[in-house]
Amino acid sequence: MTEGMRFTTPRHREVYVAYGTVYDCVDALAAILFIIGSVLFFGEATQTAGTWLFLIGSVCFAIRPVVHVVRDVHMRRLPKA
Repeated sequence: MTEGMRFTTPRHREVYVAYGTVYDCVDALAAILFIIGSVLFFGEATQTAGTWLFLIGSVCFAIRPVVHVVRDVHMRRLPKA
């Protein structure tokens, strides 16, 4: 994941990797919610639950770029030495 990347300090690498893990977890959660929501959407009795899972999955997809912005701000605030 960080091969070939240059970090100012070991802490910069740790922070970068941690945010990458959060990003990947949010991404996986969104995908899982969409898959389950799709299955639930087939039945009339479970369409409401499926719709909610689609909505929550969409929120997860909206969170993904926020994770990168927060990571970048955090990285800039870390000491350079």
